[in-house]
Amino acid sequence: MKQIFLTILAVLALGTSLFAAVGCDLNDPDKDVKRLFPGSTGYKTEYVSISQKGGDSLLVKIEQRLGDKFQGLFETGDVPYTMYRVFRKKELLGYIHGVNQKGQYGGIQVFLVLDTAGVIKTLYFQKLTSKAASNLRRPSFGKQFAGLTLQDFYKYDVVSGKENGADRITAIKNPSAEAASDFMAALRAVKKNLILVDEFLLGNRYLKYYRPN
Repeated sequence: MKQIFLTILAVLALGTSLFAAVGCDLNDPDKDVKRLFPGSTGYKTEYVSISQKGGDSLLVKIEQRLGDKFQGLFETGDVPYTMYRVFRKKELLGYIHGVNQKGQYGGIQVFLVLDTAGVIKTLYFQKLTSKAASNLRRPSFGKQFAGLTLQDFYKYDVVSGKENGADRITAIKNPSAEAASDFMAALRAVKKNLILVDEFLLGNRYLKYYRPN
């Protein structure tokens, strides 16, 4: 009987592990931060989750801002988001934050390097399984995101792929016809990433630009 009890506990523990929320950390934070923020001298790491900060009501608000429902292991309320504040001595230089996103052939990890106002400096794929991975990883693709903010992405519908307004997002060129699905996934990941940074690091400074559909 004791052996059966221990076996049940082991199975339950395995199940918890298999279905645990999935976070997104830099693979090598010390080296990655210096590479993504040349001239930085240090960083602080914060771990937050939607469950901690507001629970189901906050999840609904974030979904509304995104224009799509959260789903799957990458988007549960208890996903631990890892936020990096980057410094040069005591001066705050900006932030690094990554999110997991379901792609065509598996999960992709999209990191944004942002200045203190939440303006994108760089986009970085840490993990990407795609037929067009080499094209999507090219610096020329990432450079198209430089200068964009959540204010721009609010006008972009992550479901339809259409934009209402200045067309700054739909002007971003997909580098390969084979990557259409992963390209859309990347744009959704960027918008989700910006919303989470605004919620958890920027005090919702871009919320005033949100317009419900």
